[in-house]
Amino acid sequence: MRRILAGLAAATVLSGCTASVEEPEIPSPFAACDALTGGTVSEIPDISLPCFTGSADVRLRDLRGPAVINLWGSWCGPCREELPVFQGLADRADGRFAVIGVDTRDTRERGADFATDRSVSFPTLFDQEMRFAGELGVTMLPATVFINADGGMYVHRNAMDVDQLIEQVRKQFGVTVAR
Repeated sequence: MRRILAGLAAATVLSGCTASVEEPEIPSPFAACDALTGGTVSEIPDISLPCFTGSADVRLRDLRGPAVINLWGSWCGPCREELPVFQGLADRADGRFAVIGVDTRDTRERGADFATDRSVSFPTLFDQEMRFAGELGVTMLPATVFINADGGMYVHRNAMDVDQLIEQVRKQFGVTVAR
């Protein structure tokens, strides 16, 4: 009888070890990241981050410029104010440059909920461990990275309103965006 009970206990333990635990699927409000790569950015850290939508990783050095990358988190007050400004920029980019988000030090659920509430849909990468910010030397959010067509990079370390963002796009890319 002891052998039977021991066998049942072992089978129960082993079946628990092999059962897969799936994370719940969180609907993503963001666009896919498929069209973001195809260039070379020599100054950007050589790391890859998962695209919030889908399972593909995006190697940041392969991003195609010009591009505006906004590092944000749903927990960050200034980010909560600024992120809709970036959605407005993405809506007016007209293919002249890409607008990309990096949800930083967040959970996928909180990031998706916040973006859904604010109608944010531009392609977004997920960086729960703040690897990208750390590699850039960014200690506070929000921060914005501008990548020009030649692969050069500029990091803006403060929140921006609509006019400041439009001015930075003009200054960094030579592109005029309507308000």
